[in-house]
Amino acid sequence: MDRVRMIFQYFQSNSESVMNGICGLLALASVKMYTSFDFSCPCLPQYNMAYGLGIMFVPPIALFLCGLILNRQSLVMLEEWRRPQGHRKKDLAVIRYMCSSIMQRAMVAPVVWIVVTLLDGKCLICAFSSSVDPEKFVGFANTSPVQVQQLLAKVPCKDDELMRNNTSRKAVSRYLRCWSQALGWSILLILIIAAFLARWLRPCFNQATLLQSRHWSNYIDIEQKIFEETCCEHSRLFAHKCILHFFESMRQEIKLHSFSLPMKGEGAEGEEDLLRGITDQDQVNKLLKMWYYEKPPLDVSQVTQRHPPGRERSPLTWADSPSTWSEFPQHTDV
Repeated sequence: MDRVRMIFQYFQSNSESVMNGICGLLALASVKMYTSFDFSCPCLPQYNMAYGLGIMFVPPIALFLCGLILNRQSLVMLEEWRRPQGHRKKDLAVIRYMCSSIMQRAMVAPVVWIVVTLLDGKCLICAFSSSVDPEKFVGFANTSPVQVQQLLAKVPCKDDELMRNNTSRKAVSRYLRCWSQALGWSILLILIIAAFLARWLRPCFNQATLLQSRHWSNYIDIEQKIFEETCCEHSRLFAHKCILHFFESMRQEIKLHSFSLPMKGEGAEGEEDLLRGITDQDQVNKLLKMWYYEKPPLDVSQVTQRHPPGRERSPLTWADSPSTWSEFPQHTDV
């Protein structure tokens, strides 16, 4: 049980590992979905291509959108891109790095689906059986053009009565399956070569920019998490304070039911310190607006100078100057 908890905490603290795991699960799910899918070509000239290409490309679009939805960094990237400038400038290099990372992970499952369908060959046979040149196959030599199109459309349906005794059906099926598998292996080879070159040629370029983009993209994600955790902690304390005020206002009525309450002012000083002087709804809303519109600069030197080591930090009040807002949550100053 402890090992499972440690693994869960590791994935919680490492967004990149979580996203890689989700991409792997989506890729496995795409393979499982295709193998369990009952492929049934309509074997009609006007519907074969739509059905075959639809099965090949519509599920990858859905998987791609699922990859974007499940990736937490996609929302973080959009928020960073659309946020006001405030006291912190936006780095387009970081946004491009986050977008590239998100797209790469979201494309894994769709590419797996397309490659698997091409290697299997059923979708391509269904989609392009009517487009094959009948002159290449001797079985269609003595038939009219209309009958040729009907026979070619029924190539994927091996149990059809018209195709049971037709010697060219298997030839057309093998021909299209050959092209489908060749295309699938070519795409797979191109992707492997591209990944190999990207991995081995990366040290040949400037690594400082890449390290900076990776560092600040991780920082933006961690900062958002810590801000949300801090807001949750403040909300808990705020709710606790409101409940105490409610019971304090009903002290006389509660005394009739033999409940005991703490004396007025007991523990208030510690709670006010934890609440950082933010004690009503308008103040909380103002704080959240300031965080969105005026994010603090990435500079902790002023905080270090104002609070030297060994000196006790006094609780903040809402009446402080705007410069003190960068000190509100200690771990969101950076």
